[in-house]
Amino acid sequence: MAEIRNCPECNEFFNYTGLREVCHKCAQKEEDLYQVVYRFLRKRENRAANVERIEEATGVKKDLLFKWVRKGRLHPALFPNLGYPCDNCGHLTTTGKLCEKCQNELKSDLRTFDAATEFRENVAQRDKGTYLADRKKR
Repeated sequence: MAEIRNCPECNEFFNYTGLREVCHKCAQKEEDLYQVVYRFLRKRENRAANVERIEEATGVKKDLLFKWVRKGRLHPALFPNLGYPCDNCGHLTTTGKLCEKCQNELKSDLRTFDAATEFRENVAQRDKGTYLADRKKR
């Protein structure tokens, strides 16, 4: 079921159905901008352009370029210098929400946490046993 929302670009009301985050008019403008960017990138000399170069040449904002890469409209396999910022450090990545460096750091932290948890459990198990105290003190 559709709900009425304000378009984040032009602040007009539109029926949000889950397909688009903006109104029809702004979606059409985005599509026109996408075509400009795609035509720019299809030229052989521009295929290796980075985000800053594309923004400079076409006038399209970085956020919109990042959105298209994230949604798979612009493929980093075809255009190798494209990506979107890592949610943790801001370094450009092409898959997921975290770059490879942040993923590796997170995996390392999780392994360390798991090892510490296992160590604490082993210590607790070992200390759980009963000890008989020697009643005769010397």
